[in-house]
Amino acid sequence: MPSIGYEHLFTKHHTPQKLSSRPIEEGVLKELYDVVKLGPTSGNCQPARFVFLTSGYAHERLKPALSAGNVHKAMEAPVIAIIAHDPLFFEQLPRLNKTKDLREWFAGDVGLSEETAFRNGTLQGAYLILAARALGLAAMPMSGFDSTMVEEEFLKDTGWRANFLVALGYPHETSAQNSEPPQRAPRLTFEEACLCL
Repeated sequence: MPSIGYEHLFTKHHTPQKLSSRPIEEGVLKELYDVVKLGPTSGNCQPARFVFLTSGYAHERLKPALSAGNVHKAMEAPVIAIIAHDPLFFEQLPRLNKTKDLREWFAGDVGLSEETAFRNGTLQGAYLILAARALGLAAMPMSGFDSTMVEEEFLKDTGWRANFLVALGYPHETSAQNSEPPQRAPRLTFEEACLCL
């Protein structure tokens, strides 16, 4: 993969309002995950789990769980990724991290393991958004959905917990051809958001 600068990942890339109907091949999703899994997590714990909804049937199963403002965007997306995490991620630690007794440390502290799974799973979800951009895809993260419904419909046999959704697709043709980038929503300044102590 060619070197990608921060301009492509951040300054020149905007969250799209519309995606192309062009399908995303399974090989692209596998490549996407192969990039995401390389991102750092604490102790290499890798708690994130991803469910890619690629069929119209899967989209329709998700629809009742979506907030009204997200239905249209999600239904038009070629792929909707459920960003989830495995509360029992520590069962994989003996092969992911050679630190002695690390599995037992997390298994013996439910609060610590839940916090670790959520924090690092969220981090890996952010990696997915950036990796998608690097691969030429567009990504629309969504938090407006009923997580209990999503878990019951898609995750009940896994025990995974839903965190957020990401609609994935190729940039819409009209947006890609537009020479004027859309106006970016305001951001907080360094002085507002940062402390140097």
